[in-house]
Amino acid sequence: MRIGVLTGGGDCPGLNAVIRAVARRSWAAGHEVVGVREGWRGMVEQNFEPLGREQISGILPRGGTIIGTSRTNPYKVDGGVDAVRAAFEHVDALVAIGGEDTLGVAARLFADFGAPVVGVPKTIDNDLSGTDYTFGFDTAVAICTEAIDRLHTTAESHNRVMVVEVMGRHTGWIAVHSGIAGGADVILIPEQPVDYEEVCGEIRSRHAKGKNFSIVVVSEGCELPGAEDKGEVDQFGHRLLAKRGVGERLGEEIEARTGFETRVTVLGHTQRGGSPTARDRILATRFGLKAADLIHAGEYGKMAALRGDDVVAVSLEDATAELKTVPSEWYDVARAFFG
Repeated sequence: MRIGVLTGGGDCPGLNAVIRAVARRSWAAGHEVVGVREGWRGMVEQNFEPLGREQISGILPRGGTIIGTSRTNPYKVDGGVDAVRAAFEHVDALVAIGGEDTLGVAARLFADFGAPVVGVPKTIDNDLSGTDYTFGFDTAVAICTEAIDRLHTTAESHNRVMVVEVMGRHTGWIAVHSGIAGGADVILIPEQPVDYEEVCGEIRSRHAKGKNFSIVVVSEGCELPGAEDKGEVDQFGHRLLAKRGVGERLGEEIEARTGFETRVTVLGHTQRGGSPTARDRILATRFGLKAADLIHAGEYGKMAALRGDDVVAVSLEDATAELKTVPSEWYDVARAFFG
């Protein structure tokens, strides 16, 4: 059997650990493994490369993905689906590693013509409903928490409000987890409406208590009052984020309304880069092994998922049906430490 592996969407720590696990398990069963270059674009263009022991050696701790990635949607490319169908003449099965978009394509291909595909959940946003956690999330939270810890000292030294913008296009999991772990004074996420006066009220309350600095963590996808939506979307229909992010606009509002000196830090792609944490390496490895086992068993149309401490198989259709948003009880944990 010739097994293809692709990584789609944004890169994140742990992708190479999955590739390594799929390859090692598949070789043990006597199968060949090839990398599909640049996500679904590689299937459309039939751009494959061999993955042997030399290519896999030493990649466990490496960030990024050795086979490249893209946000290509074959359903938005002329003749894209037919090209993907033709590509399955050259690979007997495919492991698609990605988030809601990449796996949404996989689910649709399986439904449309029974494509022999299995999925592995990848998103630092942790917003896939089919799994308790996705790999890459723990690394992103660790990076954000360290940044918040560092910003605390300079905020206190200069009596400043520090706004920290973290990733989270549609959900606030990174903001909530890193904000709680880092002791943020206000956390703003897409699931909760933003009220400037409430935010500023929390900051004024701290100052009234003698705390002359504050840390505000905000998800990049938060909709701020009065923000202009230009209606631009990507190939998957997601709203494109403005080049001037929410952190900058929020910082200006806080300083104008409170008079407190405010500085903004946008963590951006630093959250995606670098080596994965031990937790993410282990989770990614377990997901990769499960995906390979599903292929060997011919159980297509499924995804490896974490439920409790077990890695199980769930249907791609169910796993991509809706986003996993931050529930109110999680936000209440964060809110308990505001102000």
